[in-house]
Amino acid sequence: MFYWVVKAILGPVLAVLWQPRAEGVENVPRRGPAIMVCNHLSFADHFFGPLPLPRKIIFLAKSDYFTGKGVKGFFTRMFFSGVGQLPIDRSGGRASEASLRSGLKVLSRGQLLGIYPEGTRSPDGRLYRGKTGAARMILSAQVPVIPMAMINADKIMPPGKTVPKLGIRPIVKFGEPLDFSRYRGMENDRMVLRAVTDEVMYALMELSGQEYVDRYAQSVKAEQEKARREQRSLERAERRTEQTERRERRFRFPRLRRKKADDTPED
Repeated sequence: MFYWVVKAILGPVLAVLWQPRAEGVENVPRRGPAIMVCNHLSFADHFFGPLPLPRKIIFLAKSDYFTGKGVKGFFTRMFFSGVGQLPIDRSGGRASEASLRSGLKVLSRGQLLGIYPEGTRSPDGRLYRGKTGAARMILSAQVPVIPMAMINADKIMPPGKTVPKLGIRPIVKFGEPLDFSRYRGMENDRMVLRAVTDEVMYALMELSGQEYVDRYAQSVKAEQEKARREQRSLERAERRTEQTERRERRFRFPRLRRKKADDTPED
């Protein structure tokens, strides 16, 4: 219920302020289960992606959205819980199995399940290598698979920003259903899982027009964070060096001035 209340309130506001555009809505089934595989550009994806559909999309969302602290954490947790998002643990192993079961339960109820194959938001607007967990869900569920591409969402709300920008029109494109029936019963074959995942990512690349990078976004983010930490460490070291030099000058120059005064001949 909360989902439809939020959509009824935010929908007209988003429509007026950003004038979002949708293409291919007719490719999404009007009823019955389906998996929506999406690229992930921004937090704004959660708002503009489901907006043009008359159906609710339940996304598998990272558990961090449900464990935040403070005022921001409280409201984030309330929002994602209220709109029916499911927390998933991305640590792998048993956590991945639990995520798979949660997603299959959603589909067994005849609902739309949203998955971000990249596993995290793109750090720079490019499309990154998909993780095979989405492929396992696809082959296990045997339901329609609809590619869903977000465009310009990262320009509206870039990563790390909390205030959205105006004057940018978001676009969401729904592609034609993907057929993976030829792989039925092969959800435990790693090569098949990679083939399915790559086909999904290719469909998203075609829809979104993004540049594809054959690396995991999480690895790129880790490298960027490491570079930022090293840069901050370097800046702190430079500041300490400057402070030390200033202190040395303060101690050294007064002695020089006193020496010059002592050497001045008396009249």
